[in-house]
Amino acid sequence: MLKKGGPDMPQALFDLELRLLMEAIYNRYNHDFREYSGASQKRRVQYAMEQMGCDSVSALQGLVLRDEQAFAQLLGMLTIPFTEMFREPAFFVALREHVLPVLATYPSLKIWVAGCATGEEVYSLAILLHEEGLLERSLIYATDINPVALEKARQGIFPIGDLPQYTRNYQAAGGRRGFSDYYTAAYEAARFDRELCRHVTFADHSLATDHVFSEMHLICCRNVLIYFNRKLQDRAIGLFSESLCHRGFLGLGSKESLDFSAHSQDFEPVVARERLFRKR
Repeated sequence: MLKKGGPDMPQALFDLELRLLMEAIYNRYNHDFREYSGASQKRRVQYAMEQMGCDSVSALQGLVLRDEQAFAQLLGMLTIPFTEMFREPAFFVALREHVLPVLATYPSLKIWVAGCATGEEVYSLAILLHEEGLLERSLIYATDINPVALEKARQGIFPIGDLPQYTRNYQAAGGRRGFSDYYTAAYEAARFDRELCRHVTFADHSLATDHVFSEMHLICCRNVLIYFNRKLQDRAIGLFSESLCHRGFLGLGSKESLDFSAHSQDFEPVVARERLFRKR
């Protein structure tokens, strides 16, 4: 039995209503969550039901189909993962040591941060490129399906309380300056230097329904695939393979792997422990 803030509901009925909700969202709003991981999706929908005052999934479905603002609220709960600047610092060390020296040989660079959420990884990458002298010749595409998250990413404003952890991450990632050089703090928030995103294009893009970006030199999609089932993971990795230029690089999150992907043979490890790969 599944407790959800109202009468208990049999698991099979909850699963059926969940599938119907995702199908309804796809048909009404063209956002495709039908191949997202079941466990993660259930947790997020249960949380949304509690926050939005719905005692069943079908009640939540009726609400979001009629009310676009309610759908926007639900979208935020379905899509924004945990994120922080320079998350998993060893990944950025590996980028600095093994990838950026290769990218430095190109006259211009195209980089895609897929599933950028509220932008912490985008700004981390921009800082890294700046410190390696590559930001001025880089074009970064930062994409997500959540327009609210994309707007927050554009603003580049983060809670001041997060800065101590971000600073520790930056230092562990081999940062070469004082982290405070990159932001201005005021009113319990930190605004990051606008020059960092002068070369960033923020755009709506779904790994479930949209198509490739062409001739990317580096794609970072970290801690996003863990929310997908195997079918959608294969679709996303196929998009990355098609989007990368010859011998381009792919970075994934620490709990993500290419081992069982239909496209695993498209890549070879660069730093396997840090989930850095290169297109064959």
